Amino acid sequence: MPFVIEFWHWWILAIALLILEAFAPGAIFLWMGVAAAAVGAVLMLAPSMTWEIQVLIFSVLSVTSAVVWRRKFRRTPPESDHPTLNQRGNRYIGRSFTLDEPIINGVGKIRVDDTTWRIAGSDQPAGGKVTVTAVEGTTLRVTAADE
Repeated sequence: MPFVIEFWHWWILAIALLILEAFAPGAIFLWMGVAAAAVGAVLMLAPSMTWEIQVLIFSVLSVTSAVVWRRKFRRTPPESDHPTLNQRGNRYIGRSFTLDEPIINGVGKIRVDDTTWRIAGSDQPAGGKVTVTAVEGTTLRVTAADE
């Protein structure tokens, strides 16, 4: 007697794929798990479906759901209440600071909160006030505060 794929086989596969997604995130196994659960539900309603049709449905649903999700996610990235969370330097644009060290030959350092930043701007003596105008990589671009 040949092995027959039952609906609960697909549901076990769905659970296994969802567990695998927890260990290897990337939202690929997630959509494969959803497709496996859907095939299980369809098979429960139509138990005479051949295994070839089941695998075909699983394949089409897996690829389609992953592609649709990726396209939607790229078009509408999630909104954040902290848009500069991973762009720490951008939070300092517009803020003014007092120089602990002078800017010499257009380069200096400034202490901001708990971090020392490299700064670039016109030469300034220690104790002068500067305003951050831009961020270039890990360097803060500054101008004299009265400019």
